[in-house]
Amino acid sequence: MIDNKISIKGDPIVDIQRGAIGHRATWTGLTYTKARAAGKAEEAEKIIREAIVETGKIQGAEIKSNCQKPENVTCFVETFLTPNVVKTFEVEFKTKTEDKVELEFHHCPLLKAWQDLGFDDATCEKLCDMAMDGDRSIAKTMGFEFYLGDTIANGGKTCQMSYSKKTNN
Repeated sequence: MIDNKISIKGDPIVDIQRGAIGHRATWTGLTYTKARAAGKAEEAEKIIREAIVETGKIQGAEIKSNCQKPENVTCFVETFLTPNVVKTFEVEFKTKTEDKVELEFHHCPLLKAWQDLGFDDATCEKLCDMAMDGDRSIAKTMGFEFYLGDTIANGGKTCQMSYSKKTNN
C-alpha cells in the first residue's frame, strides 16, 4: 500500500511547485495509460523513457554549467535541489560530502498526481521508474553514480537515493 504523506502544507511556493510537477506527471501518466489501453504500452514506455532521459541530459548540462565545482557532489546537489525543491519533496539529507550525498524524499508530487488520477499501485510504480530515468540521466551527465533504493511508489516509507563520485575499480 502506497503512503505518500505530506507534512509541509500551506507554503505558497511549495504548493505552486507541487501543482506544476503534478501537472507534468498527469500528462505523462495519461499518455502512458492511454497508450496502454490502445495496446501500445511497450512503445509508449520506450518513447517516454527516451524523452525523460533526454530531459535529464538537458537538465544535467544546465546544472553542471551552474555549479561552481561540478566534480563536487555537494555542489551538484545544492544546485539541483534548491531550498524550494527540498521543501516540495520533503527531502532529508542522510549524508552530504564532496564525494557522496544520500537523500530520502518523504513526499512525491508526481506520485500524488498519479494517485489522484486513480492509477493502481503497479501503474504508479511503473511511472515512478520511468520518471527516475531523468535522475539517472542527470547523474550520468554529471559523471556521478546514481543509486535508487526503496521508493514510496514501491510501498517504501521514503524514496532513498544517492549520488556519488564514480569509483575507479
